[in-house]
Amino acid sequence: MKPKRNLALILGGWLSVAASLLHIGCIIGGPAWYRFFGAGEQMATMAEQGSMTPTLLTLGIAAILAIWAAYAFSGAGLLPRLPLLRTGLVMISAIYLLRGLVLIPALLINGAGIDPFVLWSSLIVLVYGLAYATGTWTAWPHLRPR
Repeated sequence: MKPKRNLALILGGWLSVAASLLHIGCIIGGPAWYRFFGAGEQMATMAEQGSMTPTLLTLGIAAILAIWAAYAFSGAGLLPRLPLLRTGLVMISAIYLLRGLVLIPALLINGAGIDPFVLWSSLIVLVYGLAYATGTWTAWPHLRPR
């Protein structure tokens, strides 16, 4: 039996693609983009000084996000089955959800004075995690190792 189209994993995959491309955009956009997207003053300053560290770190994050997108698309049946698909999707879901849930202690500690980057990035990543978790749950019977 062929699985139904998994819109949650497809959404999660496209969200990861968008995040990966935004990270590439930060490399191209330089220090101003690093600052705007909340990478921190240290990363922006290193980029201004011509250090390769921000570029390499950001490329690494972009690559991981692209791989995560491939896992979502594989789980949705749009790409060939990737190794450890179930494990990968569970881990990706957990990482996104845990990162998103950073919001709870941040709110408890800072209340209304929460850093806007922490607030918005946590909410956005929580949506990513929910898409992956929902899609993984829905696809679970079809993700059995072969």
